[in-house]
Amino acid sequence: MSSTSSASKIRFHFLQDGFSLTERSSLKSFIETLFKRERKKLQELNYIFCSDEYLLEINKLYLKHDFYTDIITFGLSEPDEAINAEIYISVDRVRENAGHFKTTLKKEMHRVIFHGALHLCGYRDKKKEEEVLMRKMEDKYLALYFS
Repeated sequence: MSSTSSASKIRFHFLQDGFSLTERSSLKSFIETLFKRERKKLQELNYIFCSDEYLLEINKLYLKHDFYTDIITFGLSEPDEAINAEIYISVDRVRENAGHFKTTLKKEMHRVIFHGALHLCGYRDKKKEEEVLMRKMEDKYLALYFS
């Protein structure tokens, strides 16, 4: 017997004061659709919205990187298992990037949210051609979400 289908596999956690997301249910549903479109099985996904300092500590501790970043994605499942993951997002960094890229905080936040999900679907962004494909996929899902 399966659990109720209305229970979302996605959870949002807010550690950053003064930030929240609107339309959370529709966003969770859309993220689940993204995984389905990418033919990936999702078990559980936690998004943690935090400060620059909080994410910097995670970056230092787990990745040995001493710099600010907007997102860190941790896949917690084995390669052939349904995706179980945590995605940490710096609200400070996304806010700053929105100004830099001359877009809204809402749109940039959704780009980063989808970016983390796409990493879990196997997309990379270390090489130039990977980065180009990642941006294309982000744009695709942003257009679908905001249409």
